[in-house]
Amino acid sequence: MTTDKTKIALVTGASRGLGKNTALALAKKGVDVILTYKSNEAEANSVVSEIEKMGGKAAALQLDTTNIKTFDDFTARVRQRLQEQWQTERFDFLINNAGVGIHKPFAETTEAEFDRLMNMHVKGVFFLTQKLLSAIADGGRIVNISTGLTRFALPGYAAYATMKGAIEVLTRYMAKELGERQIAVNTVAPGAIETDFGGGVVRDNQQLNDFIASQTALGRVGVPDDIGGAIASLLAEDIRCVNAQRIEISGGQFLL
Repeated sequence: MTTDKTKIALVTGASRGLGKNTALALAKKGVDVILTYKSNEAEANSVVSEIEKMGGKAAALQLDTTNIKTFDDFTARVRQRLQEQWQTERFDFLINNAGVGIHKPFAETTEAEFDRLMNMHVKGVFFLTQKLLSAIADGGRIVNISTGLTRFALPGYAAYATMKGAIEVLTRYMAKELGERQIAVNTVAPGAIETDFGGGVVRDNQQLNDFIASQTALGRVGVPDDIGGAIASLLAEDIRCVNAQRIEISGGQFLL
């Protein structure tokens, strides 16, 4: 990763929610962004416009992170966009953010629901990162998104938290194996955040929101700005030696 050019980040699932917030937070720090969206091109283009209004460069590319057969084509499109828009062959930061959640008891979770989460949160992250490795600059960074639910357990999140537990293990292996290229890999684990994730249950269910706030050291549920800014800060040059870490951003939820 060089210091004489604008850094470029690729953020998956950045048309909404924490991905969007992360893309905008990076842009505020002068990082250009390639963002992906699954189906809502208009929302993705709106994020691109916001970044451009800040004076940065951005591009939106369609990607379904559960469809591994498309990853070769997606990587080719990333390379083409890098050449056309930035006149470069590499980007610097990969943020594996795209995902969905379900809130369902362990005993009622179906195989189809389990497989959907597995394909998106584990298999998709594993193989998309693998395909993109040759386009990531030496000295770059990878951030994988996990969840506070891997540390504390709340009923209804067994399948989702299982996937994120796998990602935390994968992060350490990535850090070990990519260290020879000076690529640092970390996990960011948000606590309960007020977004539309999981049907907006934390944002819209006041009883649940109040309960989580009462169990949080800072006395409130997290908001998207708590996450995007933290991820952007984690990618700063000042802390380039932070590697193979799980960094929870929850305000201190469910401390023992």
